[in-house]
Amino acid sequence: MSNGLDMSDTINLFRKELVLCGVKEGQTVAVLSEQGSNNEYATAFMSAAKALGANTYNVNALSANVGLDAKFGNLGLNCLNGNRPAIEALKQADLMIDLALLLFSREQQEIQAAGTRVLLVVEPLDVLTRMFPTKELRERVEAGERRLKKAKHLRFTNEAGTDVIYDLGKYGVLTEYGYTDTPGRWDHWPGGFLATSASEDGVNGKVVMAQGDIIYPFKSYVRDPIEFTIREGYIVDTKGGLDARLVSDYMASFRDPKAYAVSHIGWGLNHTAVWTSHATGVGGIGMDGRAFYGNVLFSTGPNTELGGNNDTACHMDLPMRDCTLYLDDELIVKKGEIIPADMRAPAR
Repeated sequence: MSNGLDMSDTINLFRKELVLCGVKEGQTVAVLSEQGSNNEYATAFMSAAKALGANTYNVNALSANVGLDAKFGNLGLNCLNGNRPAIEALKQADLMIDLALLLFSREQQEIQAAGTRVLLVVEPLDVLTRMFPTKELRERVEAGERRLKKAKHLRFTNEAGTDVIYDLGKYGVLTEYGYTDTPGRWDHWPGGFLATSASEDGVNGKVVMAQGDIIYPFKSYVRDPIEFTIREGYIVDTKGGLDARLVSDYMASFRDPKAYAVSHIGWGLNHTAVWTSHATGVGGIGMDGRAFYGNVLFSTGPNTELGGNNDTACHMDLPMRDCTLYLDDELIVKKGEIIPADMRAPAR
């Protein structure tokens, strides 16, 4: 295995993760993988499940011929499209390990609806190890969830000129703390943030990304400000230099009006995440940036993961640093610092 871990180390790491996911003797763990990809992860997860007394199997499907980075930006293709026998096999499991990235897909939603809990795992081993989930992280994420469920409005600002308001309450809250032990629940290892979506016409204002904020799926840092004007839940204007042009051209390439919708909004709580990961060559799909402690994660595109009907394939996650965020009148994040005591990370 790469990243300094051999197969035995990897099995032990995955076994610890499965314990957090509540895997016990007699349960069934299915692994979804794509042909020619993540074979070592699939083997290690099945070995770890067997060591816990679980039944296990691997559904290895033909690749959708889309790389992981491209999948996060284009959610229209996955290896289960039209593959009814594979979907039915995965619905029989207590836990499905997703090594293929089904995020925002109808296939994933159907598998969850059958009661199968789903864990997405696609980051490199060094990232999985450094950001290994804890019960303490779950408690902090769920403290945020309790607030977000009650809130009617979310407002966030920054010194670059952001000032935008979300009308909340129509949709639930998505939590990510890195493991799942609840039937039908999805999570992503590594995780460490929470998010919700506004009503479809319930976002208004301006978002200005500042230098050093991150653009996903590009995995690039903003070089000059990008200004989005938002009216009734849709981006109606994008201004700026080269970065703004790249984002505008990317969204336009989908030829889908729904690509301009504002998607989920939330904030990061994982103090083990590293903002500079892409600059230092850490690799992976970018959970460091998305879960980074104190960031505000502004997103565009689909809202099906939270129960909405926007199924556009164009999805962008745009984590922003040094923002201030309010839920109704409560200050949650102040210039990138988490304020409520029950959400603050332990001292390092």
